[in-house]
Amino acid sequence: MTDKTDIELDQFIAREPAAVWRALTEPELLARWWAAGDIKPIVGHRFTMDMGSWGQQPCEVLEVEPERLLVYTFAEGSLDTTITWRLEPEGSGTRLFLKHAGFVPGSISLKGMGSGWPGLLRRIEPALA
Repeated sequence: MTDKTDIELDQFIAREPAAVWRALTEPELLARWWAAGDIKPIVGHRFTMDMGSWGQQPCEVLEVEPERLLVYTFAEGSLDTTITWRLEPEGSGTRLFLKHAGFVPGSISLKGMGSGWPGLLRRIEPALA
């Protein structure tokens, strides 16, 4: 497993894709379940995520398909990773897919974020209540 450099997860959220999209792209909602940041779903938009003791992490939006796909760089200059969110309608809700790519194989960051993401994804639905 030391050659794995990506984290790939999915989470069912009992809300329509539009609501899940808001949780990913509206700063107030993003801060409820993950971290404060001045995100905007506009290709080329540069923003920062306040990761507390890990500091301000610079990001840039790379791809946007409203209510379907959001891709941005994360922690430019330190981790240099990419986060991809893909939303698919599923029954009465949404299946949210996360791919956090580009980690150094076997790194502490890969291990730490790999164990942290599942809990964060579970926080999205309650943040929308």
